[in-house]
Amino acid sequence: MDPIYGVELLAGELGRAASAGLNPTPSKSFQEFLLDSIRQVNAMQQEADRAVEQLMTGGQADPAEVLTAVQKADLAFRLMMQIRNKLLQAFQEIQNIRI
Repeated sequence: MDPIYGVELLAGELGRAASAGLNPTPSKSFQEFLLDSIRQVNAMQQEADRAVEQLMTGGQADPAEVLTAVQKADLAFRLMMQIRNKLLQAFQEIQNIRI
């Protein structure tokens, strides 16, 4: 798999929103947490890719460890997507609130 591109783009968008006054101060820690989580998932994906590549090229790789790395990366990515979906759903619900 390729690395997850757009992490820095997402960081830029969150930074612009914070500088525009859309995020109160406590949200900055949430932003950092979110970006760190995305980076960790990206690192897991890259680690799994390296393990698969090493296995396929005849390197020193245990098939069980490769499978574990791939499943771990897949689970982390699915969790990240579910969190994203819930955040988008919450955002849409907030947008629909009538004031």
